[in-house]
Amino acid sequence: MTLEQQRIKLAFLPTPIHELPRVTKHLNGPRILIKRDDLTGLALGGNKTRKLEYLFGDALKHDIDTIVTAGAVQSNHCRQTAAAAAQLGLRCELLLNGKPPQALDGSTLLDNVLGANIHWQGHDGGPNTLEELAQRVRAAGHKPYIIPYGGSNAFGTMGYVNAMVEIMQQQEASQQPITHIILASCSGATQAGLVVGAQLANFTGKIIGISVDYDESQKAQYQQDHVDLANATAAKLGLDKQFTSNDFAVEYAYATGYGIVKELERNAIHLLAGLEGILLDPVYSGRAFGALIDMIEKGNFSENDTILFLHTGGAPALFPYASKIVR
Repeated sequence: MTLEQQRIKLAFLPTPIHELPRVTKHLNGPRILIKRDDLTGLALGGNKTRKLEYLFGDALKHDIDTIVTAGAVQSNHCRQTAAAAAQLGLRCELLLNGKPPQALDGSTLLDNVLGANIHWQGHDGGPNTLEELAQRVRAAGHKPYIIPYGGSNAFGTMGYVNAMVEIMQQQEASQQPITHIILASCSGATQAGLVVGAQLANFTGKIIGISVDYDESQKAQYQQDHVDLANATAAKLGLDKQFTSNDFAVEYAYATGYGIVKELERNAIHLLAGLEGILLDPVYSGRAFGALIDMIEKGNFSENDTILFLHTGGAPALFPYASKIVR
């Protein structure tokens, strides 16, 4: 199976890479580039669109009429899944964690606008699992296809194998090779895809995931999840490579609670917006960029390094987090 055989086109690709000269100067640090996967184009963009190109590519090979998936209240994955389902004429059923908010905002508002049916996990008789939701969909006479949390399986991972190939093609036009790629890491498919793609495209730099949820105590399972995703994806692509935990660099020190906005995230959001006019989100890209700032200030990089920050999107979450972000 090749990358193109599995994919349907949903994203506006390639997304641009450009420099952050004012941030670089402000931090007196290495050259910083940004990969704008916040501009993939599907329902205000984000990294999940790349994954959905492959997930929906598989879904459409089956006799289905409904997409079923799950995520957090402000899930970027659910928002983009709802948009892809609408574009392809499929029903969409979302299972969100937590209780219904008093008013829909951010991604939940967009889920509603996009026509998705929202279920609140375990609330007022709502389903507790994706499989339970899928069973209810079947009982109502529909044919569901389940997409896992974050789109994190071998199909979703292919989206960032393809992204790594794209990055290497863009790097050819640059006079300075990328030495580091920094990204927010959570359910695993983005980093796993980049690692598999690095093998295919001969990227020799270092890929560093900033864990936004799992801390050092959960490292073993988290690393194994990445390894399993990478190996399952490599097998589907016919790549003769077995990945191990040594292939994954993850920083756990910044995992201070999922969706908990502190000064690290707040400072990163204001700094990138104020210096470059680019919006980060408070949960993923804000934390990862905050970690990058901290790592630069601690001297973790040399002046000869070229760092690529992968912007994974998520700007709709700025609105429901407004009281935590405003200074």
